[in-house]
Amino acid sequence: MMLRKLTMALVTAAIGFSATAALAAPSMVASPNGYAPGTIVVKTNERKLYLVLGEGRALRYPVGVGKAGKQWSGATRIDGKYRQPAWSPPADVKRDNPSIPDVIPGGSPSNPMGVAAMTLEGGEYAIHGTNRPNSVGGYVSYGCVRMYNQDISDLFERVEVGTPVIVTSR
Repeated sequence: MMLRKLTMALVTAAIGFSATAALAAPSMVASPNGYAPGTIVVKTNERKLYLVLGEGRALRYPVGVGKAGKQWSGATRIDGKYRQPAWSPPADVKRDNPSIPDVIPGGSPSNPMGVAAMTLEGGEYAIHGTNRPNSVGGYVSYGCVRMYNQDISDLFERVEVGTPVIVTSR
């Protein structure tokens, strides 16, 4: 009986920890230096995304970023915003995972884009939610920036198409 209670306590604690981790929210922090208000800055080495607010402040979100060999850096802009987006795997994802369907409908539990996505100009990358929240905080993607669904929903409401995005390893 005591072992059963201990097991239930551990399971309850694990569920509570997972729920807490999944309820991440942005933190108000000092702004990264040198960026204009309204800019999104993704620091891949930190696995953090910053929305620069001005007056030395920024919102910081945990993110998953490109795995080894799939990382990139540079300046771009948000060129589209989508709720419950369908997903078509890029050629390199399809090559590595040929059994993935050509299109996964929006809202499907197997759709890796989560509840929202903001596409980035000039490529096949996006800042998006995820159907795998445990992957946030890691080097996990083919170059996209992966966020908790509640965090992408928050960021989605704060920015517009045209918002500058800087991806850097520093």
